[in-house]
Amino acid sequence: MATKTKRAVKDRRPKRKPCNFCADKALDINYKDVMRLKKYISERGKILPRRISGNCAKHQRMLTIAVKRARVIAFLPFVTE
Repeated sequence: MATKTKRAVKDRRPKRKPCNFCADKALDINYKDVMRLKKYISERGKILPRRISGNCAKHQRMLTIAVKRARVIAFLPFVTE
């Protein structure tokens, strides 16, 4: 009996986070909106993956492009020190 309960708990996955951009009905993600983009960048300057940020695939692609554009124009740093 103990193995069944352990297996049931182990196989359980947490509920996925809802996409913040879908919830806000955002049509596009602007590279000039630095405060919003900073939430999706780690302390080391890396873009957070979709499984951690909770974005849907469509908005994660748009977010990645916006972050890369903001880095090239120097709104966001490539790496933090």
